[in-house]
Amino acid sequence: MEKNTLLVIGLAARARGIVIGTNQVLEAVRKNKAKLVLIADNVSDNTYKNITDKSLYYSVQAQKIDATTEELGKAVGHNNTAAIAFTDANFVKAYEKSLSDNKQPSKK
Repeated sequence: MEKNTLLVIGLAARARGIVIGTNQVLEAVRKNKAKLVLIADNVSDNTYKNITDKSLYYSVQAQKIDATTEELGKAVGHNNTAAIAFTDANFVKAYEKSLSDNKQPSKK
């Protein structure tokens, strides 16, 4: 995952615009507070199914990202993090913008 994208996730964590960890993510989804769920690419099949099934039921977008639990955890200030959920729509926009910025070729 690109550094800019991880920086946006880290900024959201410091601003308390996300919840961190599987249980907290599932709770945010159930309470309709989650706007977007990100899942690390090396989580167990059971964890992935648990999060995506709950997200689908409550109509919350969930996506697996190109970052390990270690990388995602480091971005939010934890050791290992399987999933995060954005609870602030503005950080979702910033995250999506960082993804689109990464896809555009850099100007040199």
